Amino acid sequence: MKSKVFDMIEKERQRQENNIELIASENFVSDDVLRAVGSCLTNKYSEGYPTQRTSGNRGRYYGGCENVDELEEYCCSLWRQVFNTDYHVNVQPHSGASANLAAYMSVLKHGDTILAMSLDNGGHLTHGSPVNFSGKLFNMVFYDVDASGRIDMQDVRAKADACRPQLILAGASAYSRTIDFKAFSDIAKSCGAYFMVDMAHIAGLVAAGDHPSPFGLADIITTTTHKTLRGPRGGIIFCRPELASKIDSAVFPGCQGGPLEHVIAGKAIAAAEACSPEFAEYIHNVVKNCKAMCDEFISMGYHVVTGGTDNHLFLLDLTETGLTGKDVQNELDKHRITLNKNCIPGETRPPQLASGVRIGTAAMTTKGYTASDFVKVAHKIDDIIRSMK
Repeated sequence: MKSKVFDMIEKERQRQENNIELIASENFVSDDVLRAVGSCLTNKYSEGYPTQRTSGNRGRYYGGCENVDELEEYCCSLWRQVFNTDYHVNVQPHSGASANLAAYMSVLKHGDTILAMSLDNGGHLTHGSPVNFSGKLFNMVFYDVDASGRIDMQDVRAKADACRPQLILAGASAYSRTIDFKAFSDIAKSCGAYFMVDMAHIAGLVAAGDHPSPFGLADIITTTTHKTLRGPRGGIIFCRPELASKIDSAVFPGCQGGPLEHVIAGKAIAAAEACSPEFAEYIHNVVKNCKAMCDEFISMGYHVVTGGTDNHLFLLDLTETGLTGKDVQNELDKHRITLNKNCIPGETRPPQLASGVRIGTAAMTTKGYTASDFVKVAHKIDDIIRSMK
């Protein structure tokens, strides 16, 4: 029976090896990250926090935590180094969704108002979708995008003034343009709201200087450690020092039990890698490759949401082709090209079908693809789409 499991793992390894991976939220970790995540640390329970960062009775619940205490503190210090910040760091969230839940619960009450970007406009499920905890627990108000798909900052200000939210959220999972964190911060201050940034998709770009940083502007910042940071699947929360106790309490015992120390080890390895000059060069190439591929689709007559890209991803609006995002995703899978269907601004189809596809360049840049390679892939995708009409 165990051999069957390993057979399945091997099939997935081969799929990852042989496919062209264009899902913007995926990447390939280093062998060192894999070693850390598969280590003996998976055996250790460590509810609570390292003793040196706590007072009174708020240390670990279990004994035998001296080694994981050292590891977790070192991991936190490395992530502060990645983003050159003195913010408090919590590396325990199991995922980006867990990080967002804890962030909300740290400063909000049930029914408080959050102003955020909707799923159709490029936001994330945890940014207020009615089927998610965020939409169920909080009063969500959504700011709009303009006709080109860019965030409408005038609308953000007008809605902030009208609804007086307790928290304003910036960040997205399918938005291809630079986000003006300073403008968001100013609006949050003007209405007395907390300002939170979910930088899960662009964290690698922030670390490399290819996107403006939210540090020094946001009260709370969440991110995943996969995607453009090229680490294991997991989440991190940064916050201003004065919110540290609220954040830590919201993570544990508020939203989680024991942290995954083997994953925290992988997060530490990813942070060390992200501090290197090679990582910055990698991110520069991700952005360059994305622009090259996006521009090629535009030159072939495709409608790209916002008319281009500033980061690692872009959206193709397939409305004029008559095809759904699901149609194109499924057909490309047959040709070993992997991407995902995605809603577009003004979406008229359900998310299970969607009118667009999202394309990202982080994973294949890790594999060594250059701008010319991505241009060739764009033409291959075009050939396949044309064959479907």
